Amino acid sequence: MKSLPAVSLALCLATLTGCMTAPPKDQGNLCSIYRQYPAWYKDSVAMQSKWGTPPHIAMAIMKQESSFVADALPPRAYLLWVIPWGRVSPSYGYAQAQPPAWSDFERSMGSSGSRDDFGDAIMFIGWYAAGTQQQLGISKWDAYNQYLAYHEGRGGFSRNTYRAKPWLMQVARKVDQQAKTYGAQLNQCRGELERERRSFWFF
Repeated sequence: MKSLPAVSLALCLATLTGCMTAPPKDQGNLCSIYRQYPAWYKDSVAMQSKWGTPPHIAMAIMKQESSFVADALPPRAYLLWVIPWGRVSPSYGYAQAQPPAWSDFERSMGSSGSRDDFGDAIMFIGWYAAGTQQQLGISKWDAYNQYLAYHEGRGGFSRNTYRAKPWLMQVARKVDQQAKTYGAQLNQCRGELERERRSFWFF
């Protein structure tokens, strides 16, 4: 028979998992995503106001990293190609942020956050892109190079580590195209989203 504390812990974990926001139904359309989750648009606007990173760039990076799965984990590593051996990295959550970068982010914000919280995760991506622009001179509007620096780390990008990874450059091109698509879509529905955002705050 399971002990009461163990049962309570299992119930708590099940409840928390059940409360996580499901991924958007139409991940290819930014307007649909924000219509389904208006709070995500509000969080994206707050991120842009603080860090200057365009929402469509940050959302394209997030889509690639986690497909908007709150508790996303990286693939498993295998010993001798057969035995499960942990994960390939300690990345976690919407932004697939690693613990050291997340700790730096929390220090810069002066508060703690959660990697499986959308608002915190989109703010992290905006913060990272702003830092990349400051340190490497990569525009926050340059989804291709921003993604490479995000994936490889700024040091790795400076060392051109991505050049030995043709697959990664292909993924970065995919992110760039997704960002362009998201940007065009957002231009079509921004007025509607802004009216809804203002109406929400009014009431």
